[in-house]
Amino acid sequence: MQKFGGSSLADAAGIIRAAERIAQTREKGHHVVAVVSAMGDTTDELSDLAAELSPHPHPGDLDALLSIGELVSSALLAIALTRLGHAARTFTGRAAGLITDSIHGKARITDVRPDRIRESMADGEVPIVAGFQGITEEEERVTTLGRGGSDLTAVALAAALGADTCEIYTDVDGVYTADPRIVPTARKISVLSSEEMLEFAASGCKVLHLRCVEYARRFGIPIHVRSSFVQETGTFILPGLDRHPFRKPVREQAVVSRVAGTNSAAKIKVVGLPDEPDSMARIFQMLSRSGVHVRTIVQNTPRPGAKRSDLAFVLPALQAPPALAVLRAAQETIGFQGLQHDGHVGRVSVTGLGMRSSPEVFSTFLSALSDAGIEFDVVDISETCVGAITRTDRLADAERAVRVAFGMSVAGKEAVTGAGIDARNAAVALG
Repeated sequence: MQKFGGSSLADAAGIIRAAERIAQTREKGHHVVAVVSAMGDTTDELSDLAAELSPHPHPGDLDALLSIGELVSSALLAIALTRLGHAARTFTGRAAGLITDSIHGKARITDVRPDRIRESMADGEVPIVAGFQGITEEEERVTTLGRGGSDLTAVALAAALGADTCEIYTDVDGVYTADPRIVPTARKISVLSSEEMLEFAASGCKVLHLRCVEYARRFGIPIHVRSSFVQETGTFILPGLDRHPFRKPVREQAVVSRVAGTNSAAKIKVVGLPDEPDSMARIFQMLSRSGVHVRTIVQNTPRPGAKRSDLAFVLPALQAPPALAVLRAAQETIGFQGLQHDGHVGRVSVTGLGMRSSPEVFSTFLSALSDAGIEFDVVDISETCVGAITRTDRLADAERAVRVAFGMSVAGKEAVTGAGIDARNAAVALG
C-alpha cells in the first residue's frame, strides 16, 4: 500500500515521481495499491469557492464537491503510470468499497469491501484509489472522511487487503522529536510505537492524523512515513512496539521521544453545576452529539454540604464557539449557574513509553515548569504522555524548559536527569 499526499502530487513533476515510486516497487515483484490525495491546495480552493456561493452549503453537496480533487489526482497518476508501462485502473471511494456512516465532512468508516481492488490486482493492474472519500450504504451518498482522510483510506484498505505495510509519502522524511522548522536540532525518529504516535498526533504533530493511527493500531498495520522527494528511509510506526525486538530494554525504563507544544486550545469552565449523578454525563452527551472533542476534564470536589461544583475542560480552539452555543442553550435544562471561556491556553507535553509508571518523568516535567516560572492549572498523565495546560504567551517558554530538562534541546546532549539518548530510536531513555 502506497499513499501519496497533496504536496507529493502538487504538479506534473510530483505525479511523475509518484508513478516512478510505484513502478520501482512493482519491478521488485511487489503488488501495489496506491491511494492519492487532492493536488496541492485543491480541497481548500474548492471549499473557498463553495463559501463564495453560499455561507452554508448543504453538507452532502459540499462532500460531493470536495471529493472531486482526489479523482483528478488518481486519473493523472494513472496516465503517468501507464506511460511507464504499468497498467492502472482508477477507483472512487465507492468503487473501492469504502462504506461510511452518514455524517458528512467527518464520516467514519463502517465497512471495507475491496473486491474490485482484488480483481484489479489479479488482472495485473495497479489500483489507484481516490482517498478521503466513501459512500453511505443505504442512500449511496458520497461522504468525506475529514482531515487526514486519505491516510485513513490507505490504512483501512491495507487492513482489508492484508498488506504487509502502508507507506505514507509526504513532504517530510519522517517524524521528528520536534518540528524541525522551529527546532533545527530536532532529530528524526527511526521507529515509533503506534501508542507513541497516537500521543504525537493528539499533541499537535501533523504528520499523521489521529484516526489513521488509531485504525492502524487496531488492525496491526505497520506504517512507514517517508518523503516522496528523497529515497531515504523514514519513520516506521509499529503496533505493539513496547514488545517489539527493535526496543528490547535492558531494564524497565521510560523512553521520552518528543516534547511538543500546542497553542490551538481553549478552556471552558461550567460554574455551579448541580451535584447530581447525571449532570456531567448530560453535558458531554450534548457536546459529543454536536461533534465537539474534549481533550481534558477536571471537576472540583464539592465542599461538604455544598450542592454544586465546577467543571472545566479543554478542547480545540475552533470547537469552542459551538461548544459554548450548545452549553448556553442547555443552561436552564441542566441548571448550572454560568460559563467561563479562556481562548488563550496551550498545552505542553512529553510523549514516550512508560510515562505513568515513571515518577521521574512526572517530577522532572513539573519541576521544569516550576523552575521556569510557568503557571499551569490542569495536568494530565497517561501511559504514553504527560501534559499540562498553560497560557499561550508562556507556551514557548514552557516547551523550551521541558525540552532542556529532558536533554532534547541540543543534538547529542545528555539529559540533565542522567538519562542517555537512545541512538536507535532517537529518544531519551530514563532509567
